[in-house]
Amino acid sequence: MEYNFLGQTDLKVSKLCFGTLALGPLQADINMDASVELIQEALKHGINFYDTAELYQTYDRLGAAIKAFGRNSFVISTKSYAYDEETAKRSLDQALSEMKTDYIDIFSLHEQESKDTLRGHMKALEYFQKMKSEGVIKAVGISTHHIAAVEAATVSNMIDVIHPIINVSGLGIQDGTRQQMEQAIKKAYKAGKGIYAMKVLGGGNLINQSDKCFDYILNHLDTMHSVAIGMRTSEEIKVNVLKFKLQEVPDELQNRVNTMQRQLLINYWCELCGRCVEHCSHEALKISNNKVNIDKEKCVLCGYCGSWCPQLCIKII
Repeated sequence: MEYNFLGQTDLKVSKLCFGTLALGPLQADINMDASVELIQEALKHGINFYDTAELYQTYDRLGAAIKAFGRNSFVISTKSYAYDEETAKRSLDQALSEMKTDYIDIFSLHEQESKDTLRGHMKALEYFQKMKSEGVIKAVGISTHHIAAVEAATVSNMIDVIHPIINVSGLGIQDGTRQQMEQAIKKAYKAGKGIYAMKVLGGGNLINQSDKCFDYILNHLDTMHSVAIGMRTSEEIKVNVLKFKLQEVPDELQNRVNTMQRQLLINYWCELCGRCVEHCSHEALKISNNKVNIDKEKCVLCGYCGSWCPQLCIKII
């Protein structure tokens, strides 16, 4: 596995980042022992970069892996919706406690949209910067589905790392085209920001075009340092590692991965409360004909809607 320094930070990360959302209850809900085994498999292949978030509920799995394999084996990036000093402190304390670590490599504001949302979260950013000066956080970042947020973070001296959505179809970009996002990422990269991409397979929606997706992202690694991909089986890890090494993937192995298609499941006990619809930033959910309908052209299979369901009836499978 090849490694890059993440922009102007001193964090050296693998080009392939393990997205842990897939391990948690919003998606596959893989149990603790199996999660640690998958992380061990990833480490064996040289993957040292792990993406999580407060929302994902995977801190316990990473904490167990840290205990088993040592903190120095990991570069960990997490995210929260903190908006002021109190919520930022609470989020940081939770991450440190549940992952049983003394520091977080990258702490980001989750799902930022523009310079206005950054301004609205300034107190949280200031707290994270304070913790950075004390060595508790090594870098501060944002995650985003918006071109405007990438542009705002590029000119901000408070943001070290940007985690933007990008894929061959432009699926999930909220305020423009794939080409416009490419240009924004390129400018941020040249400005010295650490860039690691997300949803290069469209959250699983583009799995049938995986070769096309990988060809696209591997041809754009000159403007990003790493790519986060959710992985929930050892086969997926092996395929992705081979692709990032530009090595041939055996047909049998690729075929096994291709059959593992993901889908958003809304179980029969849904009470149509509408909270998932209200909080879907992609406007992919709509209540009609006495059920919640999914617009597959808009859904990126993030599973975030499941966190708003009071009946726990939504998940990615």
